[in-house]
Amino acid sequence: MKKKFWLGLALASLMAVTAACGSNGGGKTTEGGNSEGKEYTVAISQIVEHPSLDATREGFLKALEDAGLKVKVDYNNAQGDPNNFKSIAEKIASGKSDLALGIATATSSALVEAVKDKPVLFAAVTDPLGEKLVPQLQAPGGNVTGASDTNPDAIVQLMDFIAKEFPDVKKVGVVINEGEPNAVVMTNIAQEALAKHGIEIVKAAVVNSSDVQQAAQSLVGRVDAVYVTLDNTVVEGVESIIDVVTEHDIPFFSADRDTVEKGAFATVGFKYFDHGYEVGQMAVEILKDGKKPGDMNVRTPEKLDFILNLSAAEELGITVTDAMKAYVKDPENNIIK
Repeated sequence: MKKKFWLGLALASLMAVTAACGSNGGGKTTEGGNSEGKEYTVAISQIVEHPSLDATREGFLKALEDAGLKVKVDYNNAQGDPNNFKSIAEKIASGKSDLALGIATATSSALVEAVKDKPVLFAAVTDPLGEKLVPQLQAPGGNVTGASDTNPDAIVQLMDFIAKEFPDVKKVGVVINEGEPNAVVMTNIAQEALAKHGIEIVKAAVVNSSDVQQAAQSLVGRVDAVYVTLDNTVVEGVESIIDVVTEHDIPFFSADRDTVEKGAFATVGFKYFDHGYEVGQMAVEILKDGKKPGDMNVRTPEKLDFILNLSAAEELGITVTDAMKAYVKDPENNIIK
C-alpha cells in the first residue's frame, strides 16, 4: 500500500479514445443543458466502455445538465488501446475545449501530461497521488483536480466480511492486469487485509480482456473465492468470470456495484453515476463560477455501503444469512433481489 495515498486520503477526509481510432464511439459530439448564454465545450477521454465508466460519464453530464449549462461534448473512447491515450490527449490539448475530463487512470494521466492551458478533471482513478496526477489531495495547485473512486476502507471492510462470513475461505483468487496501477494498488490493500485473517491471495494474470476466461478457469480448484478490483481490463470481460464461478459454485466478490448487479455476490461501494455527478459538479464550479482546479480538493467516496445480490448468491451456491444482510445500511437500495 502506498503510505502517501493513505495519508492524503486521511487529510482529505478531515477537510471535507480516439476519437477512438476505430468504429466504437470516437469523437462523438453531443449537446447537453438547456440554458441560454455561453456554450461550453467539454472534451472527454475514456479508457474503454463498460458499465462503471459509462455511468461515471453519464453522471458527469447529468450534473452539467442540471446546472443549466449549454455544453458541447467531444467524447473520445480509447477502446482500451494504450496507443490511443496519447493521441487523444494531444488532440484535446490542441483543441478549443473549455475543460477536459479523463475517465480512468491511464487516460487521465495522458491528459495531465498533454493539457497545460485548460482545466483538467479526472474520475474513476484509484491512486491520483501515486500516479502523480496531483502533488497533493488538498488544494493541489495547477490545472488538475478530480475525484478518486477508491476508499481503502471499502476494500478492508469487504475482506473482513469474507473472512468472518465465509470461514472456509483460505485462498482468494484475483484476476488482474498488473499493467493497470489501480488494480495493483487495490489488490495490495486486499492482500494486506486478508493476511490479518490468515487468508492468501492467488493471482491470475491477464494482459487483455480476451485472457480473462482462461485466467478465471485457472483458479478453479486452487481458490475458495474470487475477487476483482476496479481493473478495466478484467471488468470488460467479467461475464466470463461469472460463467466460471457460477459453474463451480465459487463465491465471487467485486470492488464495484455494477459487477455485483451483473452477478457477483457482494461489494462495499457506491454508484458510479453519483461519482461522476460529483465530478460534474466540480466542472460546474469551474465553468460557471470561475473556480480554479488547483484550489479544489480531490474528493474521495464517502457514502459507502454493503451491496448484496441475492439472486447471484443462489447461482453461486451461497446461503445468505440474516447476519450477512445486517451489514447493509440501506437494504431497500443495496440488497438486490
